[in-house]
Amino acid sequence: MADNYLEKRYDEVFGRNNASSPSVKKPTLDKLLLKNRSYRAYDKNYKVHQLQLDAIIGINTRIASGANAQTLRFRIVNGGEKAAGMLPLIHLGGALPELHLPFPGTEPETFIVVCSTKQENPIIDIDLGISLQSMLLKAVELGLGGIIIRNFDKDAMKSYLGLELTPIAVLAIGKPAETVQLVPVRAGDDLRYYRENGTHFVPKIVAEDLMV
Repeated sequence: MADNYLEKRYDEVFGRNNASSPSVKKPTLDKLLLKNRSYRAYDKNYKVHQLQLDAIIGINTRIASGANAQTLRFRIVNGGEKAAGMLPLIHLGGALPELHLPFPGTEPETFIVVCSTKQENPIIDIDLGISLQSMLLKAVELGLGGIIIRNFDKDAMKSYLGLELTPIAVLAIGKPAETVQLVPVRAGDDLRYYRENGTHFVPKIVAEDLMV
């Protein structure tokens, strides 16, 4: 399969590179990172397309892997009753339990469940982090967003989806329906995220305080 095949197919279907359309400048990594927030609310009117999911998962063929073991495997759950059945198995907004996130009518409907062919270990966890971040950046590039979920019932998820492998992470994907804003703080400040007037604020330590 040719390089970037899925991206080209996405362009053909969604018209990003249509000759009659003005050229679109690709966003920089800094801009993608700023948009790549943990979203807990999604637009129910937007349905994630299979080609988008293929492109997102496809980045795993081009990223680093410890010892090149490539142990990660992926299960897509996209909409319908199957996706609705995922919601009781996952937990969002652990630092804001009083809000009971996600709010009704904003729940994610598309999930990528990540499993491993070998027992989870520190190297696989590094691979997992690289994979999840890369997939989210691809989602942002496609105009979507998501959230990494590690707070979920692994055994119940494995049984519910009929998986032979144990799931180690879940990625929710969709069109974000909330505003998330970064707040610069100093090392030692409170790092808990919070909400005010409908905006989700996330403290981030300033660069000079990250140096040792």
